[in-house]
Amino acid sequence: MKPITKKRTKAILIDLAISSAVTVGVEYFLRKKVKNEAVHVVVTPTVVMWALEYMQLRKCGQTFGYKKMGLTLVNKNNAQLTSSQIVKRIAYRDTVSTIDYLKDAKTFEEQDGAVLPHDRYAKTVVKEV
Repeated sequence: MKPITKKRTKAILIDLAISSAVTVGVEYFLRKKVKNEAVHVVVTPTVVMWALEYMQLRKCGQTFGYKKMGLTLVNKNNAQLTSSQIVKRIAYRDTVSTIDYLKDAKTFEEQDGAVLPHDRYAKTVVKEV
């Protein structure tokens, strides 16, 4: 595994831990209003993770995990990320990217781990700061 890929893995684990903590707080309030357990198991964690990631990437191009690991997400042209790029990247990563991995795991190490399939789809690049 390439060094930048290791950093990306650690960063997503940090972001997942933060998201899980926020989800616990959100669920505390939602349990009183929503009785469907599927919402608490599937929908709430996904919405919280996506919302936190979107807000952080839109604001400064880094999630908390990326910041701790010294990474930043930029447009291929080094321009500011657009909202559609962020949404495409998140949605592709959490859906189609798994299928891509099962088809051909080697594509996950393009450009030394700076461009994964969801980055290629959204035209973004992860760089070390």
